[in-house]
Amino acid sequence: MSEFKILVVTGGSRGIGAATAKLAAASGWRVCIAYLNSRDAADQVVSDISSKGGRAIAVQADISCEENVVELFRQVDRELGGATALVNNAATLETQMRLDSMDASRIVRILSTNVLGSMLCAREAVRRMSTKHGGIGGGIVNVSSGAAKYGSPGEYLDYAASKGAIDTFTIGLAREVAEEGIRVNGVRPGFIYTEMHAKGGEPQRVDRVKTLVPMQRGGQPDEVAHAILWLLSPEASYVTGTIVDVSGGR
Repeated sequence: MSEFKILVVTGGSRGIGAATAKLAAASGWRVCIAYLNSRDAADQVVSDISSKGGRAIAVQADISCEENVVELFRQVDRELGGATALVNNAATLETQMRLDSMDASRIVRILSTNVLGSMLCAREAVRRMSTKHGGIGGGIVNVSSGAAKYGSPGEYLDYAASKGAIDTFTIGLAREVAEEGIRVNGVRPGFIYTEMHAKGGEPQRVDRVKTLVPMQRGGQPDEVAHAILWLLSPEASYVTGTIVDVSGGR
């Protein structure tokens, strides 16, 4: 049981995850930045936080691997204290293509990180936060995507389906642990300027599609981070099982 606010952010080395980690640290959270490959980027986030008087660590973990997830949370226990919040932000996508061009291995890779990984991280968080397990409660925010609503036809059907699963998981887990001091919510970002679009083969994708947004612009990672931190805050104390669209009205 910890007197500190301790947050684990998966995919915390860049984009929405990095913005969330920095904003949380500025608000007094101790933060673990979990990352897969980008050690230099994760270390830079830690350095930025430390330079402003915050406390942060970076931990390498492949969240699709159960042993990695277990060790991630154990390391947080040792170095920061038991987690009182989790942001399930880590996700992956692959090159834009139609379903009839995808092989099974690609689909498994997407689902293993985006769905299995998020569920494993949430499991470890619940084991620490739930009053049923002797915890003091806490909050979980799952980062979904507007793709869950629109399906990403011709581009990322597998990614969109994985985020639809995250929406369902958010609602179900929220109801499962509502009496145990844990609130579970989601954010559904729209077109946000992050490096993920380059991974899909179109770095300037947001500029191409921003006219589909009523506000006629893409969003910034900080705009999503503020919604996440509000959901984790006492101001959202009666909010659980809710998915907040951060999408410029789309």
